[in-house]
Amino acid sequence: MKKIVVIGGGITGLSAMYYLQKLNIQENLGLELVLVERSHQLGGKIKTVKKEEFIMEVGADSIVARHASVMPLIEELGLKERMVYNGTGISYLYANNVLHAIPKDSVFGIPMSKEALFSSTLVSEEGKQAALKDFTSSNENYTRDSSIGEFLEAFLGKELVENQIAPVLSGVYSGNLYELTLSSTLPYLVDYKNKYGSIIKGFEANKEFFQGAANKKFISFDEGMEVLIDTLESKLAPARIIKGIGTTAIQKDKAGYLVELENGEALKADYVIMATPHQVAQTLLNLPELDAEFDQFLNSSLISVYLGYDIPDNRLPEDGTGFIVSQESDLHCNACTWTSRKWQHTSENQKLLVRLFYKSSHPSYGQLKDLSEEELVKVAMSDIQKSLGIEDMPLTAEVTGWKDLMPNYHMAHKNAINALELKMEAMVPRIKLAGSSYFGVGIGACIQNGADFAKIIVNNLAERDEK
Repeated sequence: MKKIVVIGGGITGLSAMYYLQKLNIQENLGLELVLVERSHQLGGKIKTVKKEEFIMEVGADSIVARHASVMPLIEELGLKERMVYNGTGISYLYANNVLHAIPKDSVFGIPMSKEALFSSTLVSEEGKQAALKDFTSSNENYTRDSSIGEFLEAFLGKELVENQIAPVLSGVYSGNLYELTLSSTLPYLVDYKNKYGSIIKGFEANKEFFQGAANKKFISFDEGMEVLIDTLESKLAPARIIKGIGTTAIQKDKAGYLVELENGEALKADYVIMATPHQVAQTLLNLPELDAEFDQFLNSSLISVYLGYDIPDNRLPEDGTGFIVSQESDLHCNACTWTSRKWQHTSENQKLLVRLFYKSSHPSYGQLKDLSEEELVKVAMSDIQKSLGIEDMPLTAEVTGWKDLMPNYHMAHKNAINALELKMEAMVPRIKLAGSSYFGVGIGACIQNGADFAKIIVNNLAERDEK
């Protein structure tokens, strides 16, 4: 009987186990499957907290609906009736200590038409004229491996990028645009430029797709994101799930590998999937020959603060769902989601629930990272008072820190992964690295990554048996 051990019980590890179990049953493979998670709770960065009348996601709050991996899994798990979609409305940018509406016909702050460009209050007339270069210039130098910041600035101008696009994209991808590639962010931008001769024209030609997707762009569940995790866990029997026990090392064995656990148990494995942060994988493998590649992967940090108030959320600006913060402001946060407005299921009586994000990319993060939870709540309350004029005391608060756990894809990321996989294939074949540290930060990408590795391993086992 072949044995596969998955280390890490986040969404990638759970997806890998789910699809391995599915193939195991469908093809009568007789595989022994084991999942090891050092936490007492599965889900990784997906965790739902319920306080007072509020539902709060301390990690990821939703799934991008249009990713190809998402709906098939939700339907298989029987969760379609429990899905909820995000409310839509205006996103704001807090700049120069004022809330500015990001033009409605824009994607990540990139205008989808000349009208959207000229409606912006964030860009001067001179900056808008500079962005028109997009309609007359051609792309001769940029590919999907180019910096997205350099690409956008070349055709849309520095002011539009700095004032409107960069705050949005940097918030989503947790990095400096000039250090992120098009391939790891929005690869279709270079395709639009090449096909239509203009980024804006490309968006305009595909406006129906983006506008249609906006209405049902993100998915959560009626009792929070943990519904997905709990359902996945319930489908894994008879696989063995080990929770609350960490992995200490992975050693080569004559027939395969030994996965050593904190309680002294050693699991024999023919294949190992390491669905952990890259720094954990590096420590467990303990192979100095791989350090040069592992050391190229970057993480950033994030502090999330929820504030739930005993006031109606109609105190918020009409039709708004939140704001992103420009670097030039008096706030300490990078962004604020008006959670009760965006996700109605999170507040039973539509009382105000907001979530503020404090990222290591912000100049003030160094002062915040060592503060107590009580002190961080006071910072968050001050940011809400300055931005929204709300001075009430919150009913409840929830503070979560994710230190060095937010993958940050940079220009050398893809090459580092390719080099690392080649070395591992030679040194430790049948150990696979999986998850957001390497192959995509979104939940959809993680689900796909887990499914892909399940297929790869089953196919490899079949080939070995044939030999």
